[in-house]
Amino acid sequence: MKASKPSGPATTPDDEATRTAAREARGGISGRFTGAGVPGESSRDFSSASRRLMTELAPERVGGITILVLAVLSVTLTVIGPKVLGHATDIVFRGMFSPGGIDKADLHRVLATVLALYVVAALLSWIQGRLLAGVVQRSMYRLRSQVEDKIHRLPLSYADNQPRGDLLSRATNDIDNVAQSLQQTVSQLLTSALTLIGILVMMMVISPLLALVAVVTIPACLLLMKLITSRSKPRFVSQWSHTGTLNSQVEEAFTGHTLVKVFGRREEVESRFAEENEKLYSSSFGAQVISGVIQPAMMFLGNLDFVAIAVIGGLRVAGGAMTLGDLQAFIQYSRQFTQPLTQVASMINVLQSGIASAERVFDLLDAPEQTPDRSTHLLGATVHGRVSFEDVSFSYLPERPLIEDLTLVVEPGRTVAIVGPTGAGKTTLVNLIMRFYELDSGRITLDGHDIAEMPRRDLRSQIGMVLQDTWLFEGTIRQNIAYGNLDASEERIRAAARATYVDRFVHSLPDGYDTVIDDEGSTISAGEKQLLTIARAFLADPAILILDEATSSVDTRTEVLIQHAMAALRSQRTSFVIAHRLSTIRDADTILVMDHGRIVEQGDHDELLERGGAYATLYQSQFSAAATEVS
Repeated sequence: MKASKPSGPATTPDDEATRTAAREARGGISGRFTGAGVPGESSRDFSSASRRLMTELAPERVGGITILVLAVLSVTLTVIGPKVLGHATDIVFRGMFSPGGIDKADLHRVLATVLALYVVAALLSWIQGRLLAGVVQRSMYRLRSQVEDKIHRLPLSYADNQPRGDLLSRATNDIDNVAQSLQQTVSQLLTSALTLIGILVMMMVISPLLALVAVVTIPACLLLMKLITSRSKPRFVSQWSHTGTLNSQVEEAFTGHTLVKVFGRREEVESRFAEENEKLYSSSFGAQVISGVIQPAMMFLGNLDFVAIAVIGGLRVAGGAMTLGDLQAFIQYSRQFTQPLTQVASMINVLQSGIASAERVFDLLDAPEQTPDRSTHLLGATVHGRVSFEDVSFSYLPERPLIEDLTLVVEPGRTVAIVGPTGAGKTTLVNLIMRFYELDSGRITLDGHDIAEMPRRDLRSQIGMVLQDTWLFEGTIRQNIAYGNLDASEERIRAAARATYVDRFVHSLPDGYDTVIDDEGSTISAGEKQLLTIARAFLADPAILILDEATSSVDTRTEVLIQHAMAALRSQRTSFVIAHRLSTIRDADTILVMDHGRIVEQGDHDELLERGGAYATLYQSQFSAAATEVS
């Protein structure tokens, strides 16, 4: 879109009251410094989210199968190790009572075999970890891309109803947490499960009786894990919900830092932060404490199991039912048998945290999207700019109509100024032209074509917009101007800068057009930022121009210069100008006076003054306000 601000509707206070009511009705934020509602404490669908997360990993099935094969080989070699090492114990034990002593060659062979098993197992495990990192990161790359694409498909009403910090947290923190959780848990859980199976098989081979003793503790372990995880899971869900809410509050406080200082709201902001921070602390602390009980409890059960095996096994060795080497191997297996359960238990909290974050990301991906483009009807090579409103009706909330049965025709090349009190529907009118919102009824046409039948990208490429709320990105002044037309030559960029008087202040900067500004434009004044956005729209050379209080941030002298630049910019293109300062729109071809979504008057400046109606009242109130005593 050829516009000074590439995404989002105009953010002037024009229709803020109506849009705020819409946010409140939908459970959204109710003001600039009001945080999101308290997130729900109820547990989410763990199994459903887990299955969906696995589908995100499906494109990596080849890598997943390879990881599984490597894990099986690595675990198999590791599990065989104690059994082979038990032979070494038997060789030493027999040698102590044999006339020939210990068979060192046989002992060295067995030890070398054990060493080789462990070295190869470690190598396979390292390769497995490396492959897993690639699988997880590629999957998260695709998930981030899905989120990025989804955000562009969401209607602007969704952004209006969501705290920005929470939305950013879903797209960044939550995805990072999912990646970290998968990286830590997938390999560990897979290895632990295979190890548990392998050890159980080896124990059955050595001594079915002792294996039965070891297995008795498994139901107790599983019951314990289920009991603890059921209590910790809601707290992990709450933890990440509160994280998003806290991010939103911090983002709002930093963005509006100046206003917080001006209105002396520091204590209130700090109080709200402390309150939400306390909720985050409580949910995080509760989740970690409850899930932290798992590992000590599992170790306790494992120690009980170890005592029983040591006593029974010692009696069997004494009775000659098994060798000392087999007992040593079995004891080693018994310690390893509880270790996978302990590892799984310790990973449960990490896994639950990751699934809770995944649910938040999936909620974003499942949000209703804007209506798809119904056709691929493209505008012709030449766009004249005739805009027609035909019985247009629109409301943010069904029960609160805003624009009803509006009919208006704007001929090509004409400048239409839109004035009226706050909440009259001025900004909404131009947002409808941009298809930021869909109509309730009626239609808007451009050169006779219904804009609802056009691809949004094609429509917006013909419209330039300059807003009161300036938007710049971190980069050079040249790059910020060139955003209006990335193919523009250096000469065209400088010509646009000269036409909009940007060239005048750029030469006073240390690096000229190569001066780097940040996304807040803190190195230049508010008026200079506005000039940059106007230069950007000038360079875009759109067929239709929308100016929403575009000169509100400049001083009187600069405003005069801007008026001359705007006259050149509006030449031979259809222009919509929203203004509260009526002195800036005297030369408009048509002035529309709006009130409660309706056009109550229209005509040129002189005609409307002669009528003595709503426009004349607004005009006189501005120029006589200084002499009027406010009661």
